Order: sequence, then C-alpha cells, then structure tokens
Amino acid sequence: MILDRYLAKQFFPIFTFAAALFVLLLSLMDLFINLVRYLNYEVPFLQIMRISLFYLPKSFSYAMPISLLFAAAYTLGDLYARNELTSIFSSGIPFWRFSMSLVFIGLMASVFSFFFDDLVVIPTLRVKNELSRRFLHQQTTENNSDVVIKARNSQLIYSVDYYDHAARVLNGVGIVELDPGGEFISLIRAPRASWNGEYWVLQNPVIYQWENGMLRTRPLPAGNSMYREHPDTFRRSAVKAEELPARDAGLLVKDLKAAGLPFVEALADYYHRFSFATASLVVMILSISMGSRFRKNILLMSLLASLVAAVVFYVMEMISMMMARLGYIPPIVGAWFPIFIFIGIGILLLRSTKT
Repeated sequence: MILDRYLAKQFFPIFTFAAALFVLLLSLMDLFINLVRYLNYEVPFLQIMRISLFYLPKSFSYAMPISLLFAAAYTLGDLYARNELTSIFSSGIPFWRFSMSLVFIGLMASVFSFFFDDLVVIPTLRVKNELSRRFLHQQTTENNSDVVIKARNSQLIYSVDYYDHAARVLNGVGIVELDPGGEFISLIRAPRASWNGEYWVLQNPVIYQWENGMLRTRPLPAGNSMYREHPDTFRRSAVKAEELPARDAGLLVKDLKAAGLPFVEALADYYHRFSFATASLVVMILSISMGSRFRKNILLMSLLASLVAAVVFYVMEMISMMMARLGYIPPIVGAWFPIFIFIGIGILLLRSTKT
C-alpha cells in the first residue's frame, strides 16, 4: 500500500539516526565505567578500542528497542503536526490500520533481534568479556569446594570436600547410592579419588551397608570402575547462560538440573533470551499509542517520552530478572512480566488515542 511505503520511508531515516546515537551512548557508558581500571592496569589504547569494538553488537541489541520507540513516536508525531494524519483519518482509514506497517516492522525487528543475538551478539560479547578479564587480570578458577552432585536419576549422590580441576582429583569423597524408590543402599567414603580417563579410582575406599538390621563397614574391593561421572560435572561452572546461544543455554540448564546444581539463574537467563527479543514489538505498540499525542516540541517530547518509557521498562526488567535469579519469583515470570505489563499499557493507551 502507498501509505505503508510512505510511513516506512519516513520511519527508517529517523531510526537509523536514533540507533547510531544510542549505540554511541551505550558504548561510551561501558568505556567510562571501566576507564579507571584500564588506566590502573595500563591497558594499551588499541586494546581498549578493540574491547569497545566487540561491545558494539551488544550496544546495538540494547539500543534497538529504544531507537524503534523514538523513531515511531517521532514519525507519527511529525505527521500529526503537519496535519497529514488528519487527512488520512478524513479519508476513512482508521489509525490502527495506518499503523500496522509499524507493528509489522516491530515484529520483524523482534525476530531479527533473536537471531542477531544468537549469531552475532553472543560470540562478540564472549570475546569482549575474555579480553576484559585478561587485561584487567581477573582470574577465573574451575576448582570447586563443598560439591554435592546428583547423578543417574538421583540414585547416586556425590559429596566432595574439594575438587582440583587441574589434577582432576576429588578430595574428601562420599558417595551415597539409593534404589529407584529412594531408599538407602550404601555409602562409600574415600579420602581421595583420581580420574584415569575412564572412571574414578578411589583411594582406600570404605563402604557402609545395612546387613541384618545393622550398619556394617568393610573395605571396598579394588578395581571398582562403576563411577564414571565426567570431571566437568564437579568443576565450578565458569559458563554463563547469557554467553551461550539459546540452544546451548537450554542444554546448560538441563545439565545443571541433572547434576543437582543450582539452575534457577541459568533458567531465568534462558527465558530472558526469548522475552527480550519481543521488546521491539512491545515498544512499537507503546510508540504508536503515544506518537500522535504531541503537537508542539515534537522532537523534544518524543525523545523524552522514549527515554522515560525505556528507563521504566529496563528498570522493571532488571528488578524482575534479579528477583527471578535469586529465586524469589519463578524464572518465567521474571522474564515475561515486564513484557506483558507494557503490552497492556500500550493497548490501554492505544484505545484512548484520537483517530
């Protein structure tokens, strides 16, 4: 339709300008937050610029919803100020039909955002974080202490005082074996266990079992090869769900659940991957509902409305995600609650928009 093409033609130049502006602001914010540490560790200027360059895709991912909101609100407000919307309404075209091209752009932007994050943002953000840790001397360790792992459908429970990842050695090992009904079968204690490439070799293991109503103790025969849980199961997880593609993040959640490790934070980040992609569609609904409300100071009011709505959205999202990661609310609620709230607000504002 001619009007759809005309609206898109008015929209995209403003969106391009807004996206470039917000990407620049977000990149500078990240740079200034870490600038003191860069100077303290005497990070070379070229490396600082390299780190900032790898942060640009993430900045664009954050900036795209804000830019869509600003561009749509400004475009509709400008058309209203030039009385072009009045002419359209007089021809019998309802406001919701005229704005459908912007809704379609928001929908396509949401789909693009999901795949852009998976294919571009995640790899570049991982490189950026690795470079930051290297030049800021932030060491990470995969050793772990006080480890409790469930394996084989919770029929084996490992309790380890300390896991040395470099040597692949478990210290202070306790292994509880349960039957399918959850009843106790045996407890094995060993001061040490080492990985030989195929299974754990227990040092001086002792087994505790019920026999004739009494708990009896005896040395476990040597050469027992039934404990084959991979060493990576016991290491401290240095991988974050937000640094993995959606498919790998889902697998990470399953692995954490199977191992009996805390998985709520990873699950919240997994759901957030999908909910954040829909932010572009949400802000389009908001911008359409408020875009025709400004008759004076269109640029200023559109920018102000965009910033206020974006700040409220991101603050609400930050709070809900923090509560979800801490387990105060279900992860799926923490990820999707701000989305549904802002969709509801957008629909309410749209119903009161003049046509």
